[in-house]
Formats: sequence, structure tokens, C-alpha cells
Amino acid sequence: MGVRGLQGFVRSTCPHVCTVVNLKEMAEHHLSGHPDCTPTIVVDAMCCLRYWYTPESWICGGQWREYFAALRDFIKTFESVGIKLIFFFDGMVEQNKRDEWIKRRLKNNKEISKIFHYIKSRREQPGRNMFFIPSGLAIFTRFALKALGQETLCSLQEADYEVASYGLQHNCLGILGEDTDYLIYDTCPYFSISELCLESLNTVMLCREKLCESLGLQVADLPLLACLLGNDIIPESMFESFRYKCLSSYTSSKENFDKKGNIILAVSDYISKVLHLHQGEKKLEEMLPLGPNRALFYKGVASYLLPGQKSPWFFQKPKGVTVLDKQEIPMSSDPESKQEVPICTDPEFKQEVPMCADSESKKEVPMCIDPESKQEVSMRIDAESKQEVPMYIDPEPKEGVPMCIHPEINQKLPVGTDPEFNTEAPKCVYPEVIQEDPMNMGSEIKEQVTMVSDPEILKIAKNHHVHAESYLVYSIMSSGEIECSNTLEDELDQALPSQAFIYRPVRQRVYSVLLRGCQDGTSATYPVVKEWFVYPGNPLRHPDLVRPLQMTIPGGTPSLKILWLNEEPAVQAQRLEILLSCFNLSSSREELQAVDSPLRALCCLLIYLFIQVDTLCLEDLHAFIAQALCLQGKSTAQLINLQLEYINPRAVQLGSLLVRGLTTLALVNSACGFPWETNEFMPWNVFDGKLFHQKYLQSEKGYAVEVLLEQNRSWLTKFHNLKAVVCKACMKENRRIVGRTHWNSHHTGRWGRQSSGSHRTSSAYSRSGQGQLWRDQGPGSRQYEHDQWKRY
Repeated sequence: MGVRGLQGFVRSTCPHVCTVVNLKEMAEHHLSGHPDCTPTIVVDAMCCLRYWYTPESWICGGQWREYFAALRDFIKTFESVGIKLIFFFDGMVEQNKRDEWIKRRLKNNKEISKIFHYIKSRREQPGRNMFFIPSGLAIFTRFALKALGQETLCSLQEADYEVASYGLQHNCLGILGEDTDYLIYDTCPYFSISELCLESLNTVMLCREKLCESLGLQVADLPLLACLLGNDIIPESMFESFRYKCLSSYTSSKENFDKKGNIILAVSDYISKVLHLHQGEKKLEEMLPLGPNRALFYKGVASYLLPGQKSPWFFQKPKGVTVLDKQEIPMSSDPESKQEVPICTDPEFKQEVPMCADSESKKEVPMCIDPESKQEVSMRIDAESKQEVPMYIDPEPKEGVPMCIHPEINQKLPVGTDPEFNTEAPKCVYPEVIQEDPMNMGSEIKEQVTMVSDPEILKIAKNHHVHAESYLVYSIMSSGEIECSNTLEDELDQALPSQAFIYRPVRQRVYSVLLRGCQDGTSATYPVVKEWFVYPGNPLRHPDLVRPLQMTIPGGTPSLKILWLNEEPAVQAQRLEILLSCFNLSSSREELQAVDSPLRALCCLLIYLFIQVDTLCLEDLHAFIAQALCLQGKSTAQLINLQLEYINPRAVQLGSLLVRGLTTLALVNSACGFPWETNEFMPWNVFDGKLFHQKYLQSEKGYAVEVLLEQNRSWLTKFHNLKAVVCKACMKENRRIVGRTHWNSHHTGRWGRQSSGSHRTSSAYSRSGQGQLWRDQGPGSRQYEHDQWKRY
């Protein structure tokens, strides 16, 4: 998101800051000056997703074959002129960005509601002005880029810091993205992705030096300006009164400038004429009304300092701000927030990671663990809980993340601890190497707090994470906290539970695989995992606290060292056994192994879905299988030219539901040591949104299977084989898949089985009068029973 108001200000008030450049010409000029260095552009991939997603259809779950082709063309264009691309993805949401992340997710919920209202009233896809990126786009873009041979990295903090740092350290041609923070960082040139013309390779370069000339500032002043204006770290309201005070005394206001523009000019004027006057003589907090916000403010300014850089505004250690280099860095996965802070060094990347703590932040939620419980419980946050769980101490550390020091009490608290509750989560602690503080605040020993105690396993997980080979695994093992962004789900449709609930039992089993070493040694208690999952009715005030779900594996579950490092055939069989166990499908192993790739992974997913969700019917199964088979014979051009009669809101949800299942497969596969090749469950091989929608509409109308399969006799045989595998596996769980005519919708308009004694995910919700239950129970208020979330 960047600096508040700066984008519009630059375009309207300082257009000379924006210069049209040709990237091919710049690359040639760069190569002439550095003949031994390939011109390289660092790409902030999260900023580029909307630019890359060019398929006309986006509502049906994603046109993945088209999207893959668009990415390939993008890469080829740069390769043809000798430019190398390095892609960075966000690998986490940092704690001080959580509020901003939540704000965006809740805003997206409103947009999704409007989308479904539009679909129901118009029966067509909304215009591009309501565009919402398909579920899983960021995740699968990582895998797509790797499949296309590109260097793809996932950040260990907010990606824009690592992007800016990489660009500076490697003398890159520039940064390609769409974030005004790249105007603030003192790094290589910043190019706009939104202005890029791929055919000519012309785009707009935004020059920070020209911006400084317009504002009467120096480049080193830009971080200060960014924080006074407000960014993703500093709330815009924090300095609102200060900005208006600057505006009231600013004598050069011009009527043709908008209000935001005048404020930026006024604050810049105050920095250049007032703050510069006393710079070096007075402390910054004496010149600015920082008050209780000074720790957060210093953190915000420090977040723009790249390795080796210092700020002229930090000439001594601010009093009372001892928490500045004590920030916790929880590793999580959602790809949708931006940027963060610098000051500790990652031993593998040799770069400083600036860190400080928000003096007012009290966001950590206590993890309440019942040592006697043998079942999954998403627990309510109990303010009176005083229980403590032993922490793991490793005497031979390898790498570190500092502990959080709460500014109001003089003691260290492990991450996952709230000083008001005094409740500890089981974590592992490692000492950290001493690193220089870029704000000259002295050297301190830092400690890493993680969920897993084995440094070798953590290093492997971290390596897979950094190289974009896994999904969520390192976040679970390092911080015990993950997130999942918005999905196209209709909050008014009570027949289908949210994907967050449907796939929760799978995630719980993955937690048990990854966190086995965190048991306290005296009981079967596992630490809980914080889940920030977006679903209708969730206000996101607190994370859902979810306990791992143990599995019974013949011969026992092997250690992660064996599972991840041992290449013996017997271990490979164990990997597959555990993967199937995560979906509770061990009894269908033989049938699934008889299915050819890539339909094997899809078949596994369909079995799980139809066992879990009572409201799926035979027509849905026909549509899923038919689209997967027909996709094998379709060219990209045929998929592009496919036209739909109308858009069905239920089919929209089902498309998103399946794609979220594919992302869940990515989690399970990476946690189990990659028993399946990633290519097996990539959506461009098994799913096309428009094609599925077409098959769904045909199946809903009662078309024969032969019509669904476009009269292809070879596909007909495969269809019946796949259907038999799914139906047989479901029957083992007493789940009989029936056609729509056997369902009882009554006046509610919901799908519900007339009689069911099952405890599937949706069985408590699909019956008449119960559909709202899962939507009304927000996080922090649920006391889920184990069988409420699993069928088995």
C-alpha cells in the first residue's frame, strides 16, 4: 500500500518525477557500464498479480492454462532483450501489520458480497472494475514461475524490504512493482508495473531524487516524511493533528493543489525548515509530538533503512525505547500485505533485518491448552487463564528471531504470550548472534522463539520456504501462525460451509506431523496453531486457536528427518501413506494408486470433499470429473474462446472451493516430504474455471454424461472409472452420493439430506434451520467439539 496519498500527489502535482523509459535501452546502457553483470530487474510479484492476470474470465475459479501462458509470454519478452528477472513473494504477515491485513480482508468481504449480489441479479460476471483475483493466485504463481525456470523467492519478512535490499546489494537495473514505498527506500530505480507496455517495454520510472527536489528534502529525509504522512506501520491518524498544524502554518498553499497535496508539501516544508534547523542538537522526539507512539514511530523510520544504511535522524538512543530491537518476527504465509522493518541479520542471506516493537501493541493472543483433551478444540481466549506450558531450550542454536519485550514490564515474554494473561505457548528458544543496530542502539543478544526444536529440520523448512518450494510449512513450524485470505464465498448461501472449515481437519493432521516434537513429554498435548482464516461472519478480532489432530499410522509416524531426508523406497511409501492419512483416505490407497497422474491428486481431493460436505450431489461430481477429463484435450485457444450461457453463484463457490483444496494439497505434500510431484496438482493441469462452469450448467440441466464428455468414448471409460473410485471411497464412510432429485430443499432453498446421522463438517449446517450456525460463531467465541469438524 505504501505511503498515504503519495501516489496521487506524484501523478498530479509532481509529474516530472515520473519519466517514461524503455527497459531495453536501459538494459543496454547498464550492460555497457557493467559488462560482467546481466541486467537484472527485481520483481515485487505481489504488486504484479493483477497485471499478469489477463484472462477475461475471473469469476469461475481461474483460467489457469491462460494465466500460465500469459506468465510465459511475460518472461520471454524480457529474456529476448537480455533482462533477467528475480521474483519476490510475501512470505509472512508481520505482527504490526496484522491490523492493516485485517482491515483489507474485511474490506474485501464487502466487495465479495457486492460481487455475489451482482451475479444473482444479472447472472453474468461483473466488469473489471469489480475484479477480484482468483483464490490461490499468489500461491500458484510461485509454482508457475518456478516451472518456467525463474528464480523465485519467498520472503522471511515483508517482501518490499527484501526486494529493495536485493536491488541495492546486487546493483540491479531496477525494481518492478507498484508501491510508493519504493520511492522512499534508498535503492535502485523504481519502475511501475501498471504503466508497463509489454510490447514496447516502455514504462514509467519514478525518481526519488526528483521527488526530493520538488519537496526541498534529502533522500535520507524520505523515511521521516513517510511516517509523518502514514504508511502500513504508522496509522494515518497518529499524526493527523500534527499535519494540520503544519498545513495551517504553511504559507505556500496553492488552490490548484488538492488537500492531500498541500499536506505533503506542508509536512515537507516543516521538515526542511524547522526540523533541519535543530537536527543534531535536539532529540527527534523533542521536535515532534511522538508521545507514547515513539517506539512505533522509530520502528517505522527504521523499516526503510537497508543493510549498511543509517538515518541522520537517529543520533543517539531514544530514551525509554529499549524495545526497538526486540521485535518478534512470526513467519506466516499470506501473500497480501507489504513491507516491514530492519535490524537483525539473517545468517543465510547476510542482510540486516531491522526490527523494533510497537510499544502499544498487545495483539498476542494467549494459547489456552487443555492437557487432558484428546480432541480438536478451537479454543476461546480466556482472560483469566494462568496455565503455563514448558518451553524448549536448544543449547546449540543455528539461527534466530528475537523475543518480544513488552515495554511496560521488565521481563521477556516468549512469542505467543500476552502480559495481561501470563499464559505461555510451547515454543523453542535459540540464542542469536550479536548484530549491529543501524540506529546505533548497541548490540544485544537475540533469541529465536520457534515451535520446533530441531535446528536442522527448521533449516530445511526455511530453505524450502525461501525458494518457494513449500506452502505454509515453515510458518507453522517457526511461529505456529498462518493465514488465508478471502475466497469467493457467498455469505448468504448457507448450504456450503466455508473452505476454512472444510479443510480444517486436513490442516490439523498436518500440524500433528510437523509439531510432534513440541509435545511436553508427559502427555499427548500439542501446541495450538493460530489460524487467521477469512470466512463469512468472522470479524477477525482474534485468531482461531486450533489443536493438531493425531493420526494412526501403521508402524507409527516417522520423524521429520526420516520423512524429509531418507530416500529409501520404504520411506517414500510412508510419505504417501501419511499424505493419504491427512485426508483420512488410507483405506482407498489401492484405488487411488490405480488412477493416472494428474487425476490421482484431483480424485483424492474429490473423495475428501464429498465425504466432508453433505450438500454436494451427483451432478456436482459429474461436473468436476467431466471438466478434468475434457481439459486434457483442450488447447489454450479453445479455453479462451469458450462462452458461458450465464453465471451460477453456486458454481462460482464450488470452483473456488476446489482451488483452495489444491492449495491444501500443496501444504500436505510439502509437509509429508513431497510424495507427489508438485505438477500433479497444479491447477493448469486439472482445473479450468470456465470449463467447469460449463459442465456444471450442463449437469444441472440433466445432460447425459456423453454430452458432458463431448461424445469422446475414451473419456467416457475414464469418467466411469474415476466416478467409481470416488463413490466406493465415500461408501466406506457411509456417504452415498445421490442425484439432486433425492435431495430435500423445502422452502429454504438449501440442500439438505432428509435424514443423516453423520457428523460431517457440513452435516450440522446443511439440515434445515442449522445452516447459519457455522457463520455466527466468530473466532474467540467458539468451543468446537471434535466431531463437529471431522467426519471420521
